[in-house]
Amino acid sequence: MSDVNDATTAKTAPTPDDGLKIADGPVLAADGTPLKKSLSRALRVQKLRALALVAPLLIFVLVTFIAPIADMLFRSVENEIVSETLPRTTDLLADWDAESGTPPGAPVFKALFKDIFEAQEAKLHTRLGSRLNYELTGVSSLFRKSGRKVEDMAEVYQDQFEKLDRFWKKGENWNTLMGSDAWNADMAGWDPKSDDKQPKFELRDGIDVFLPATSESFANYAKFTQVEDEDNLAKKDPWALVYSSLYDDLQRAEPVTFAGLKVAGAAELSEAASAVADFETVNFAEAFTKIDKDWQDVEVWRTIQAYSPRYTNGYFLNAIDMQKGADGPEMRPENQQIYLTLFWRTMVMSIVITVSCILLGYPVAWLLANLPARTANLLMILVLLPFWTSLLVRTSAWKVMLQHQGVVNETLVWLGIVATDDRLALINNQTGTIIAMTHILLPFMILPLYSVMATVPQTYLRAAKSLGATNWTAFWRVYFPQSVPGIGAGSILVFILSIGYYITPEIVGGTSGTFISNRIAYHISSSLNWGLGAALGAILLAAVLLLYYAYDKIVGIDNVKLGG
Repeated sequence: MSDVNDATTAKTAPTPDDGLKIADGPVLAADGTPLKKSLSRALRVQKLRALALVAPLLIFVLVTFIAPIADMLFRSVENEIVSETLPRTTDLLADWDAESGTPPGAPVFKALFKDIFEAQEAKLHTRLGSRLNYELTGVSSLFRKSGRKVEDMAEVYQDQFEKLDRFWKKGENWNTLMGSDAWNADMAGWDPKSDDKQPKFELRDGIDVFLPATSESFANYAKFTQVEDEDNLAKKDPWALVYSSLYDDLQRAEPVTFAGLKVAGAAELSEAASAVADFETVNFAEAFTKIDKDWQDVEVWRTIQAYSPRYTNGYFLNAIDMQKGADGPEMRPENQQIYLTLFWRTMVMSIVITVSCILLGYPVAWLLANLPARTANLLMILVLLPFWTSLLVRTSAWKVMLQHQGVVNETLVWLGIVATDDRLALINNQTGTIIAMTHILLPFMILPLYSVMATVPQTYLRAAKSLGATNWTAFWRVYFPQSVPGIGAGSILVFILSIGYYITPEIVGGTSGTFISNRIAYHISSSLNWGLGAALGAILLAAVLLLYYAYDKIVGIDNVKLGG
């Protein structure tokens, strides 16, 4: 019977929504809208106002922090320079069998000639060579040499056209032939001395049907002259590449007729079409081989083909001492494997530095938390004092102290701990890096420990001792567990800071004490291999996040405290 009454009461009991209703309908706000809707609107306005207050800081962080990091990480997979600089070559190389053991055929060398010609005009061939040189040593000099010599190949055709008819010597004639009538009229009325922008080149309608290769080359030349060089197209002679393209158009298997081309220069084109059969030609494969025999090296072409896609995993492979091989990813030769060693060294030494900071910082933090306030404040000033000194100065001081004839060794010799001829090697090795970085990062361990220890009541220890616990038992069973959150916070802080340090290891670490961050800094600022530097940074970031995740699962990030 009681259960039935309870059920009836539950059905008839008022609900929160009943408070917003009256017999005739919902409660209305002062403006006549339902109170529930009015409250929702007010809450939404408050959220928008809060978002507006946070928006400037959010935008600032996105623009100055998130966006640059995302852009740098994107560089670890971006590889557009190869396909953009050698578009014709990479298209034809897609059909080349890298396992054939022979270099590609004549069409690929001809495409390479056109691509390198345009690249050297834009000064892009050296950048391309530098990019591919990361993968195969010697490619950089190969592209530089080819860029200097490639114009000679095209001038073979230019000289013959100009010798055939003086018409081909003047840039104005080329503009009349290739440019539209409207553009030529605009150019005639344009004053180069005025502030007006030079009329953008327009190709003559239908000229690409008669001269497809020439139209492409001339359009590229005109765009480069007007946009990149910002020069007067009316006063410039076309590239030698344009003459080579004209030869290609005129020596087609099918006879070329220009009867339907109603423009000045049609007669000269017909004359040239009849004469090109007797022109001296260029064997581009032999010409490139004459420049450098490496153009017959299959490995060069395999590298170009492997890095033709717009996106690549090559940087990440290099970052873990691997490379793209004929059969897929493979390990680099043993004498070229350095990055896995550096990653392992960075992790191990960062852990050692973190443990050293815990062992040295814990007693100091305990003293700060348990001494009288006046004495603790004085000691806190000593802890914070290193922050008032330049990092570079502190590191340089350790270099002076730890060297073979430094203060530390001299003191040990004076105390008789080591012999004069048996001084300790404390600099330019891992020992020097650990000592210097422990000193630099020690305050970052002490401060979180102190902030947590200061909240632990001393009465807990006294209570434990009154119940018969020894000093050690009271510390280990009562005090230490309560300080673990401070150890966790300090360890995360010190570890993350240590794996990213590069100034201190660079100065005191020598060859055996440097971190992976030193190689990242080298690639970003010296070698300018930003892709590899970004890949190394991405792997380091992933490793930190993985360790952070493991720490959260084992210890629990909620147990990490900075005090309170």
